[in-house]
Amino acid sequence: MATMKAVMAAVLVMEKEGITNAFGVPGAAINPLYAALRERQSITHILARHVEGASHMAEGFTRAKAGNIGVCIGTSGPAGTDMITGLYSASADSIPILCITGQAPRSRLYKEDFQAVDIESIAKPVTKWSVTVREPAQVPQTFQQAFHLMRSGRPGPVLIDLPFDVQMADIEFDIDTYEPLPVYKPSASRKQIEKALDMLDAADKPLIVAGGGIINADASDLLVEFAELVGVPVIPTLMGWGSIPDDHPLMAGMCGLQTSHRYGNATLLASDFVLGIGNRWANRHTGSTETYTQGRRFVHVDIEPTQIGRVFMPDFGIVSDAKSALELFVQIARERKAAGRLKGFEDWAHRCAERKRLMHRKSHYTQTPIKPMRVYEEMNKVLGRDTIYVTTIGLSQIAGAQFLHVYGPRQWINCGQAGPLGWTIPAALGVVAADPTQNVVGLSGDYDFQFMIEELAVGAQFRLPYVQVLVNNSYLGLIRQSQRGFDMDYCVQLAFENQNVSDPGLSAYGVDHQAVVQGLGCKSLRVTDPEKIGSTLIEAQAMARKYSVPVVVEVILEKVTNIAMGAEIDRINEFEDIECRHPEGSKGLEMAGLLE
Repeated sequence: MATMKAVMAAVLVMEKEGITNAFGVPGAAINPLYAALRERQSITHILARHVEGASHMAEGFTRAKAGNIGVCIGTSGPAGTDMITGLYSASADSIPILCITGQAPRSRLYKEDFQAVDIESIAKPVTKWSVTVREPAQVPQTFQQAFHLMRSGRPGPVLIDLPFDVQMADIEFDIDTYEPLPVYKPSASRKQIEKALDMLDAADKPLIVAGGGIINADASDLLVEFAELVGVPVIPTLMGWGSIPDDHPLMAGMCGLQTSHRYGNATLLASDFVLGIGNRWANRHTGSTETYTQGRRFVHVDIEPTQIGRVFMPDFGIVSDAKSALELFVQIARERKAAGRLKGFEDWAHRCAERKRLMHRKSHYTQTPIKPMRVYEEMNKVLGRDTIYVTTIGLSQIAGAQFLHVYGPRQWINCGQAGPLGWTIPAALGVVAADPTQNVVGLSGDYDFQFMIEELAVGAQFRLPYVQVLVNNSYLGLIRQSQRGFDMDYCVQLAFENQNVSDPGLSAYGVDHQAVVQGLGCKSLRVTDPEKIGSTLIEAQAMARKYSVPVVVEVILEKVTNIAMGAEIDRINEFEDIECRHPEGSKGLEMAGLLE
């Protein structure tokens, strides 16, 4: 046993639990922890410009690699409340991050002391566990329990609040005998998997819906192997995108109201059985459950017991970690194949592939100002298969999901459920911090970009290179499109006459993003010609490598473009031209039975 400050025990536990990076902003109430970090020099700390930014950096760091847990740190009071959005975002998408806040001394709690807020209570709805440590001797075991909870069952965030005097107190602690607690993850039984496979075998037009739980469980290879064994097409959710490569013959497209493919929606509607693994049946994926479930049976596999039946009651539910379940699915499917007991779905898979080949949205627009679809077409052409996309919400994210291609797990890093504006830049920096050699590309509209633009200075200071694509239409585009239902265009215009911009064609777009980006120590390029998008992206990647800072590629878009979406998966308003590759157009699709 050794005598040490309680905060030193906390740092030693984090080391043992594999923590290598932290993101935060120091302050008076958390300085004891920073003193311990400085003494140990074992955890790399990146100074954010906003504490919410630190929480999103921690999210990006976790999402970048299996096994990562991002840590964000802030002082008492507003630091904790600023990080609530990050905790909500992490909780909604099942992402483990550890948030550590300073707190006033115990004697000053509940006495309206300066920056003393009950962050434990505030954070409870958006964390797996939120705790103010009131006894110094409990600090090491509190951190131990935090890591156990973050990794067990459905992953999620934890907040630990440390009063100043608790941090400073001396305790007895033996780090040499410390061991992380065993992680609990439920596993499917053989009997359950046998029944699920029997139900799949009884179907004529089955699908696998692959959720983010497959990526969290690092089980994408197993998913692909299972799909290939049974010959069943896969529909990934937005959070599961990349679990099967976009160009795999069994990748059938995404389904949903916004972030979906025409062929993905058509295939889901034509199916008669769905095996969902590690997914939540989120409403942006399903639309109304009446339309989504009509005429098909469902098996739902999820790590969280209370997820089964939360949105709608499946015909059969299995509580299991996605990896454990897929290991059994693969094993039993192999046994059945060897015994000649696997049913083939070749004709169904062929029809799904035909939809994918024929049912497309138009992307090759040549006019200026640039249409956003052309941006994603060019990104597909020049960005490599290893590209990691980071984005959050808005028409940029929705169109990106409709047109971009993703080829592997953790290559689409998206804040799926919470969707806070400003998330993209700090999250991308967290992804880069996890591995600066990665080919990271952020995607933002101008409002998402402006929300936390100051975090670009973090990328310049700490040499975190990536390419940030900024599609600028000077609008809150998604809200403007939503306001069509109210016959208005109100309080969503970001444009104004910028007196400091000499180019009359750009002054009406408002903020001079290039000037701001350069002022923050980063590099910036601007594109107004659709034919130059690809070469500019290539140039930006070279600049990011050369200067080791974020490089922003601003693409000036036409101000109003409606992106395909709708209230039901069978009633998507396409707005723009549909590029039907069937020689007889949509009538040919119908005659071929591809819309049934």
